Amino acid sequence: MSGKITETIKWLKDVRKDDANKVFTMYLNTDRSDPNQQGDEWKIHFKNGMRNFDKYLQQDDNKEERKNFLKIKEKVTKFIKEQETDFLRSVIVFATADDDIWFAKCVQMRVDNEFYWQDTPELNQLNKLKEMYPKLGVILVQQNQIKVINSETNRILDTFYYELDVETEDWRLKQGPRRVASAGAGGPNMQKDSFESRYTANIQRWYKSIAPKLDKLAKDSGWERIYLIGEGDGIVELSKQMNKPIEKTIQKNMLDHDENKVLEEVLS
Repeated sequence: MSGKITETIKWLKDVRKDDANKVFTMYLNTDRSDPNQQGDEWKIHFKNGMRNFDKYLQQDDNKEERKNFLKIKEKVTKFIKEQETDFLRSVIVFATADDDIWFAKCVQMRVDNEFYWQDTPELNQLNKLKEMYPKLGVILVQQNQIKVINSETNRILDTFYYELDVETEDWRLKQGPRRVASAGAGGPNMQKDSFESRYTANIQRWYKSIAPKLDKLAKDSGWERIYLIGEGDGIVELSKQMNKPIEKTIQKNMLDHDENKVLEEVLS
């Protein structure tokens, strides 16, 4: 969904069709890690969902409506076949035969299998997903190192790294993979004890200088929630210096953990 769940809901919430031109909605669980998914059970749910609508429309003898459904069925089936090797946890589809509505995405969020053929898009699950997986920023702090994860709909959009040059006292945005340094590494010639003493003396000023950059990043990214993760006084001080409200602070060192594990921690 590439972080557009809010925009998608706004786009679809006022859609209303009538007569033979209905709106097709599909929530399909394709999560292979789901214990309820035995093998490719999603194929059975997809086949049965489509067959049930087709059978109903044949019995109703609405030739125009069935023609529209079969057009959508063909398009959705083509999408499923093209995306099957790249499935994430679910597939969400909204579609109309006149192509006024076409939204088909593989998403990293688990849904319940549901199929609808009605005048309006069925948005109940999409609204629930928006509440469960908001646009959020996770800020991981380890003294003179900060890692930022920008995420929405349970997917990582961007990752940023900042490192404080203790000699110049400038926070520098790092490109590429983060250089792993030992905790308290203030520079090649600075002993750990010396750095710890300097860190304690300057913690307020150092985090005060990075806070506006993080506030701006939060605003530009449209974060709905902000989480701070780190050990010691660092996240406490940073939360005081930032203007944006903090959803939660977690006292745990996860700077070098896999980003997906970090998301699991904050969303658990």
